[in-house]
Amino acid sequence: MATIWNVLQTERELVNGGITVCHWSVVDSETVGSGETAVVHEATSIGSCSLTPDSTASDFVSYADVTQANAVAWVKAALGADEVSLIEASLTAQIAESKTPTSELGVPW
Repeated sequence: MATIWNVLQTERELVNGGITVCHWSVVDSETVGSGETAVVHEATSIGSCSLTPDSTASDFVSYADVTQANAVAWVKAALGADEVSLIEASLTAQIAESKTPTSELGVPW
Protein backbone atom coordinates (compact mmCIF):
# COMPACT_ATOMS: atom_id res chain seq x y z
CA MET A 1 0.00 0.00 0.00
CA ALA A 2 1.15 3.48 -0.78
CA THR A 3 -0.85 6.60 -0.11
CA ILE A 4 -1.03 9.05 -2.97
CA TRP A 5 -1.76 12.68 -2.13
CA ASN A 6 -3.08 15.00 -4.86
CA VAL A 7 -4.26 18.58 -5.03
CA LEU A 8 -7.34 18.61 -7.23
CA GLN A 9 -8.07 22.33 -7.31
CA THR A 10 -6.75 25.57 -5.87
CA GLU A 11 -8.07 29.03 -5.15
CA ARG A 12 -5.73 31.99 -5.54
CA GLU A 13 -5.42 35.71 -5.13
CA LEU A 14 -5.38 37.41 -8.53
CA VAL A 15 -3.30 40.33 -7.26
CA ASN A 16 -0.18 38.29 -6.46
CA GLY A 17 -0.89 34.70 -7.51
CA GLY A 18 -0.77 33.38 -3.96
CA ILE A 19 -2.72 30.15 -3.41
CA THR A 20 -5.17 30.54 -0.52
CA VAL A 21 -7.05 27.22 -0.61
CA CYS A 22 -6.09 23.71 -1.73
CA HIS A 23 -8.73 21.05 -2.33
CA TRP A 24 -7.00 17.70 -1.87
CA SER A 25 -7.52 13.97 -2.06
CA VAL A 26 -5.55 11.04 -0.75
CA VAL A 27 -5.96 7.49 -2.05
CA ASP A 28 -4.59 4.16 -0.93
CA SER A 29 -5.21 0.67 -2.24
CA GLU A 30 -4.29 -2.94 -1.70
CA THR A 31 -4.57 -5.74 -4.23
CA VAL A 32 -5.45 -9.16 -2.87
CA GLY A 33 -4.77 -12.10 -5.17
CA SER A 34 -3.46 -11.97 -8.69
CA GLY A 35 -4.55 -12.26 -12.27
CA GLU A 36 -8.24 -12.45 -13.03
CA THR A 37 -9.13 -13.21 -9.41
CA ALA A 38 -7.36 -10.13 -8.03
CA VAL A 39 -9.50 -7.82 -5.93
CA VAL A 40 -8.47 -4.21 -5.40
CA HIS A 41 -9.52 -2.66 -2.10
CA GLU A 42 -9.37 1.14 -2.32
CA ALA A 43 -9.87 3.94 0.19
CA THR A 44 -10.17 7.69 -0.39
CA SER A 45 -10.30 10.81 1.71
CA ILE A 46 -10.92 14.35 0.46
CA GLY A 47 -10.79 17.77 2.01
CA SER A 48 -9.60 21.31 1.71
CA CYS A 49 -7.33 23.57 3.69
CA SER A 50 -6.70 27.28 3.84
CA LEU A 51 -3.28 28.76 3.23
CA THR A 52 -1.92 32.20 4.01
CA PRO A 53 0.57 33.08 1.29
CA ASP A 54 3.01 35.91 1.94
CA SER A 55 4.00 37.42 -1.40
CA THR A 56 6.86 39.32 0.28
CA ALA A 57 8.52 36.16 1.67
CA SER A 58 11.70 34.94 0.00
CA ASP A 59 10.22 31.44 -0.47
CA PHE A 60 6.92 32.67 -2.01
CA VAL A 61 5.85 30.67 -5.07
CA SER A 62 3.46 32.38 -7.46
CA TYR A 63 0.59 30.39 -8.96
CA ALA A 64 2.26 30.02 -12.36
CA ASP A 65 5.28 28.37 -10.77
CA VAL A 66 3.57 26.08 -8.26
CA THR A 67 4.09 22.34 -8.74
CA GLN A 68 1.95 19.49 -7.50
CA ALA A 69 4.75 18.66 -5.05
CA ASN A 70 4.66 22.24 -3.66
CA ALA A 71 0.90 22.12 -3.18
CA VAL A 72 0.93 18.69 -1.52
CA ALA A 73 3.69 19.81 0.83
CA TRP A 74 1.67 22.91 1.76
CA VAL A 75 -1.44 20.79 2.40
CA LYS A 76 0.47 18.40 4.66
CA ALA A 77 2.10 21.31 6.52
CA ALA A 78 -1.27 23.04 6.97
CA LEU A 79 -2.88 19.84 8.27
CA GLY A 80 0.05 18.97 10.52
CA ALA A 81 1.82 15.66 10.96
CA ASP A 82 -0.73 14.31 13.46
CA GLU A 83 -3.70 14.96 11.15
CA VAL A 84 -1.84 13.51 8.14
CA SER A 85 -1.18 10.36 10.19
CA LEU A 86 -4.86 10.16 11.22
CA ILE A 87 -6.02 10.51 7.61
CA GLU A 88 -3.63 7.81 6.42
CA ALA A 89 -4.65 5.53 9.32
CA SER A 90 -8.29 6.06 8.31
CA LEU A 91 -7.45 4.82 4.81
CA THR A 92 -5.81 1.72 6.27
CA ALA A 93 -8.96 1.11 8.35
CA GLN A 94 -11.20 1.56 5.29
CA ILE A 95 -9.17 -1.03 3.39
CA ALA A 96 -9.30 -3.46 6.33
CA GLU A 97 -13.11 -3.02 6.45
CA SER A 98 -13.32 -3.63 2.70
CA LYS A 99 -11.30 -6.83 3.00
CA THR A 100 -13.28 -8.14 5.98
CA PRO A 101 -16.61 -6.29 6.15
CA THR A 102 -18.39 -5.91 9.48
CA SER A 103 -21.59 -4.51 7.94
CA GLU A 104 -23.35 -4.30 4.59
CA LEU A 105 -26.10 -2.43 2.80
CA GLY A 106 -29.39 -3.92 1.69
CA VAL A 107 -33.01 -4.55 2.51
CA PRO A 108 -34.43 -7.87 3.73
CA TRP A 109 -37.17 -8.12 1.07
